[in-house]
Amino acid sequence: MTHAMVKGSNVPLDAMAVRAVLRWTPGNGVPDVDASALLLGSDGRVRSDEDFVFYNQPRHPSGLVRRLPKRSLATGLTDTIEADLGALDPSVDQVVIAASSDGATFEQVRDLSIMLFDAAAAGGEPLAVFEIRPETGAETAIICGELYRRGDGWKFRAVGQGYPTGLVGLATAFGISVDETAAPADPEPTPAPAPSPVPPVPAFPPAPAPDPDAQLTVQHQQPAYGYPQPAVAPPPQPAYGYPQPASAQPAYGYPQPAAAAAHAPDPNFVLPPQGPQFIRP
Repeated sequence: MTHAMVKGSNVPLDAMAVRAVLRWTPGNGVPDVDASALLLGSDGRVRSDEDFVFYNQPRHPSGLVRRLPKRSLATGLTDTIEADLGALDPSVDQVVIAASSDGATFEQVRDLSIMLFDAAAAGGEPLAVFEIRPETGAETAIICGELYRRGDGWKFRAVGQGYPTGLVGLATAFGISVDETAAPADPEPTPAPAPSPVPPVPAFPPAPAPDPDAQLTVQHQQPAYGYPQPAVAPPPQPAYGYPQPASAQPAYGYPQPAAAAAHAPDPNFVLPPQGPQFIRP
């Protein structure tokens, strides 16, 4: 007999191994749906991150809770969680069955439901069916139902509680340490180095440093005809270019005794005869 569940209702289970099947109708604008399971202790939290069974970790280390491949049926798409409840460690108090949407909210998902089957009875009727309706339309993850211990047996409760924070928010709420490896941001461009200040161009270029060889050239500049000149300029030359002695000479060029100019004429000196005199009348 199939139990039609309403939100908050529960039903005891006779089967100790069950399959929880999520089913929805695909179509344009309908996001993909993924089933997941969380194994919780008596405190309502996972014992470790290994207690999270989902598409990136489809099998619990114990092998007792696993995610099966998706299937396409005439009635829609399905994604399934299978759990061997009777063999679970006593520290596991409940198994939460959840659904998450990819790329849109559950407002866009049509005909979402969860069906619970006895895993030992192939092809049998579902034990329970719960038609899930989003509460706000902004949900991207929903707790569809939970399997929980009651005495020596197990029960199933229809939950239908949504989360707008997706599978990450759902997992974090139950104690999963989520390591979201975000893509690194584009590095900031390294600012270009400031250009070196350009010194102002002088109105007139500076004079070049004196070259020793050039200085020698200045000191030994040659005359127009290229003859070397003495270090001390000579006395001015006569018109005909003949050099004169250091002492001034008389008009006829005879040298005078050095003391001649220093003695007065002798009054007793008589000029010798000078030859005939030519006196003009």
